[in-house]
Amino acid sequence: MNTSPPPGRLYVIAAPSGAGKTSLVKALMAREPEMRFSVSYTTRQPRPNEVDGRDYHFVTQTRFREMVERQEFLEHAQVFDHYYGTGLEAVQTALAQGQLLLLEIDWQGARQVRARLPAAHSIFILPPTRRALEERLKARSTDSGAVIERRLRDAAEDLTHWTEFDYVVVNDRFDQALADLQAIVHDDGAALEAGRPEVARFAAELQHA
Repeated sequence: MNTSPPPGRLYVIAAPSGAGKTSLVKALMAREPEMRFSVSYTTRQPRPNEVDGRDYHFVTQTRFREMVERQEFLEHAQVFDHYYGTGLEAVQTALAQGQLLLLEIDWQGARQVRARLPAAHSIFILPPTRRALEERLKARSTDSGAVIERRLRDAAEDLTHWTEFDYVVVNDRFDQALADLQAIVHDDGAALEAGRPEVARFAAELQHA
């Protein structure tokens, strides 16, 4: 008799910086107690209130490079001046145990995950307007003016990659965006597929605002 658990499911969530992804992910985790958050590795310094092992595994660039050489990452990428990566073994173990696993990464990492684990469910979060994106970035007291300007330029580039994802959620009203994420997790996200025509029109407006 086969008593092994059913295979787990992997959800990958990405967004341009300032789209409100982190807040949505935290709220989703609170609403879905069975879902587990995959803690990424990073070479950047912790922000206030961030805890090693809970928010990220904070490592040196030397340690990160060693992990890359040993192929210990499911995905890894350079974002701004720092490196981020997802531990391969932890993901494989979680999926083998039948867990619902969530990765909060950028589009570069999401592309790598899809290449290695095609069954992963990928979700891209869009901001309601370019202005909202700018206001959210400026609200981050930890970022300098120069960093904000660069993040805005990079966000415009990030917006062009929504077509690579299975689903698109617009974070216009937080409660609705959260409900949309829950619908996807519960296999009820057909209305949120990236290919719907209104997303293309909306994304074009964001990119040329």
